[in-house]
Amino acid sequence: MKGKTIHEIKIGDTAEFAKTVSESDIYQYAGITGDFNPAHVNEDYAKGTFFKTRIAHGMLSAGFISNILGNQLPGPGAIYIRQELNFLAPVRIGDTIKARAEVIDVNAEKNRVTLKTQCINQDGTVVIDGQAILSPPKVK
Repeated sequence: MKGKTIHEIKIGDTAEFAKTVSESDIYQYAGITGDFNPAHVNEDYAKGTFFKTRIAHGMLSAGFISNILGNQLPGPGAIYIRQELNFLAPVRIGDTIKARAEVIDVNAEKNRVTLKTQCINQDGTVVIDGQAILSPPKVK
């Protein structure tokens, strides 16, 4: 299975992925990464924070962008080169996050594609905004 090559990608192409973030997702992410920041895993502690409740790890939601880039656009065989992320709002347990990627530049000479990347919650709030550069798989 191969993703889209540079010649199959055009400016304006988009892909999306959505998931509702569960308490289990947060604990599994903490276990995998070792990030047990109490803002994520301790409700008593989190009640005293600015957010008043536990929030998901920012990189958990950023992983949804990676899902799109590795599975859809460009897809399997693509190599991640750079990702810029701006964390704009918290993600709470029960939020449904839609990750979206849109091609904004194609450089066939360097085999590079640049995508605008975002994660948006169920209320339409952009929680992550950024940009990614990838090298699509070589010609099939």
